[in-house]
Amino acid sequence: MNKIFCIGEALIDMICTDKGQSLTDGENFLKKAGGAPMNVAAAIAALGGDVAVAAKVGADPFGKHLKEVLTTFSVDTSLIFEDPHHFTTFAFVSLMNNGERDFYFNRGADGQLHTDDIQSLNWSDFKIFHFGSATAFLGGPLQATYTSVLQQARKQNGFISFDPNYRHLLFGNRQQEFISRSWEFISACHFFKISDEEAFLLTNTQDVHTAARIFLEKSDAVFAITLGADGTLLGYKNEIITIPSIKVNPIDTTGAGDAFVGAVLYQLSKMKSSDLTSLDFFSWQQIVTQANKAGARTCEYMGAMEAFRHLSQDIIKK
Repeated sequence: MNKIFCIGEALIDMICTDKGQSLTDGENFLKKAGGAPMNVAAAIAALGGDVAVAAKVGADPFGKHLKEVLTTFSVDTSLIFEDPHHFTTFAFVSLMNNGERDFYFNRGADGQLHTDDIQSLNWSDFKIFHFGSATAFLGGPLQATYTSVLQQARKQNGFISFDPNYRHLLFGNRQQEFISRSWEFISACHFFKISDEEAFLLTNTQDVHTAARIFLEKSDAVFAITLGADGTLLGYKNEIITIPSIKVNPIDTTGAGDAFVGAVLYQLSKMKSSDLTSLDFFSWQQIVTQANKAGARTCEYMGAMEAFRHLSQDIIKK
């Protein structure tokens, strides 16, 4: 089995449990370990994969909690570093009645992951590299480290996965910078996953099939555009198909995309590394069909990592 390397933000999600209340009005919050690449790693491990994460947290109870939770999934946390000078990053989220999220971000240690922190890493241990960029394009040492790891992954011919994880409230008027950096990674990766909203942003279109055609023209990578309950649009080598998901009664969609990516990478990790870049379109359809199940099942539970405890190899095989 190929070991997977995930890099990006580790944070605490503070989820308002007062249904339909804004962050201003909400009074009760539930603490959950999070961060998109951490979620992906937890999903991979829950399915039985071998995965390590590189991130930075504060030397505080919340950073320790993050590491402890990931450890319970058997994620390799030896590259999660504690920073005594910065607090653990927080994301405050409230699920509104109209389906929108009230969101506030308090950035701390996640942006402080330095290239020097992972200099001693034995890169040959890893064949698959996943980049989940929600905060990695916001500047700071993490941004440079992120790019450095990408260069290292390319140097050793690793399989590269990318998920831009755009958050409007994080980037504000820096949207164009996010778009430019995302295209840099899209041009370098073998697989990328984006939402329909991100597809529209990156291609300046408002139609998912038009966006898909642009990705086919500008990238050689396999890509998946997640469409929520409508499934996933898969594109590769001038072919496009929408693969339906399974029906569930959703409670919380947080982490569904991360579970999807985790299931994709878990399936790839079981293959010969020499085969990862030569899979045909039918093989990718099978992979996405199974990954859709993982994403859908995650929606049946509150909180991303808590939901992943219900993932298993059996779920994505059924």
